[in-house]
Amino acid sequence: RVIADKIKANAKIRADAALARLKAKWGTERMFSGPIDPTDLDDLAEYGFNKILEHGPTHWGVDWNSTESQRLRFSQLLKIVTNDVEVDKTEILINDFGCGYGALYDYTVETGNNFFYVGLDVSKEMISCAQQLHVDNPRVRFTLDEYELPLAEYTIASGIFNIKFKFNDTDWLAYVLKCIETMALKSAKGFSFNCLTTYSDPEYMRDDLYYADPCFFFDYCKKQFSRNVALLHDYELYEFTILVRKTW
Repeated sequence: RVIADKIKANAKIRADAALARLKAKWGTERMFSGPIDPTDLDDLAEYGFNKILEHGPTHWGVDWNSTESQRLRFSQLLKIVTNDVEVDKTEILINDFGCGYGALYDYTVETGNNFFYVGLDVSKEMISCAQQLHVDNPRVRFTLDEYELPLAEYTIASGIFNIKFKFNDTDWLAYVLKCIETMALKSAKGFSFNCLTTYSDPEYMRDDLYYADPCFFFDYCKKQFSRNVALLHDYELYEFTILVRKTW
């Protein structure tokens, strides 16, 4: 409770500081006009609906190229948890921010880490599918409501920042930072997320995808959330993973 109160007390200070840095970096005229409203994410929810309808609960259903790449992403993101030697892994609660059909939880079970788990997604169809796949599992819960996410030891987000649809890079970055702020608030010990990298081969980059600067996000998380931040950019995908460990 003390940790949660401290995180919440500092949240507005961090957000204001981040906004000031963005204005200094880009200039006021290039800043976003305002945060992306949740109702603007209808395209994302519809996209998730169409994918799960077409492909079912598979890696294609959450827009990953292969099971192997999906598992590789999970292994990088979960280093925030698996490298924590001070806790009983069976008692850890994880929030999955953008959970799809709950594949991250399935992966943790397959790899011998049966955590408590809460999954959040914007797609009703994804949540319905996840609930059916994990029915009667007392360690698992799914929700459409961000405010229902509990304070967990760790929060993880895989692939949720990749598709920006109609938004420009500046507005989408504002949305990404807002999500990261929420993840920080919901995490007592740390959080992790991944993004497509600006170091991708130009000929393969797409206009509807968001490519993030790994150095910017490393610097942002280092200054805003913790001195213990890791940037993982050494695995064979055109993306990077950020791990943030809370320190007090």
